Amino acid sequence: MKLHELKPAANATKSSKRIGRGQGSGKGGTSTKGHKGQQSRSGYSRKLGFEGGQMPIYRLVPKRGFKNINRVEYSPINLRTLQMLADKTQQTEITLELMKANGLISMKDKIKILGNGEITSKLTVTAHAFSKSAIEAIEKAGGKCVALMTKEAEGAKETVVAESRKEENGKQKTDKTKVEEKPLVAEEKPVVEEIKEEVPVAEISVEETPVAETPATEPATEPLSNEAPLVADEN
Repeated sequence: MKLHELKPAANATKSSKRIGRGQGSGKGGTSTKGHKGQQSRSGYSRKLGFEGGQMPIYRLVPKRGFKNINRVEYSPINLRTLQMLADKTQQTEITLELMKANGLISMKDKIKILGNGEITSKLTVTAHAFSKSAIEAIEKAGGKCVALMTKEAEGAKETVVAESRKEENGKQKTDKTKVEEKPLVAEEKPVVEEIKEEVPVAEISVEETPVAETPATEPATEPLSNEAPLVADEN
């Protein structure tokens, strides 16, 4: 039997319900939707898991555990696999491209080297993460571990950069305080006595000119007469 010859068992499947084909189909009129109600209206769509309004099964089933949405999934590779790959390819540098070329991983996978097995060759292994036992075994054999940048490593790098910036800012603040701690008293400068020479002032004589005295003349005023009208004529 071949895949294209597979068929369902007899009477295991049913033909789909053909609705909206008139009265002769036996399902005319309301097209099997009934007369009134929510499900008979146009545009009705039943949500996934809807059970007519009763408590759905996904709410009845108890839940346990926690799933971290930021979890990083690794594809594990043991030390014995690396040793077999090194013996097969006669390579001392185990990279992701070499693992992919030999069918161990795909390039989308994130690789973590685990410490199961033994390693005898001096290898330089490149992967996304390493276990402590794998690092100890590879370095004991004279090899080297090269960890690629992952989200965790990037986060650690960001924290290191932030700490270094804080240290720099602290140093700058201490330098400023040191500058401010200098004595505020001004330095005493040597007093230089200025010698002023007395300049002789020439005496200027002013001749006094006689001023002629003029007799004070009083303005002539006429005596007021009693006959003079005090109010002006209206003209």
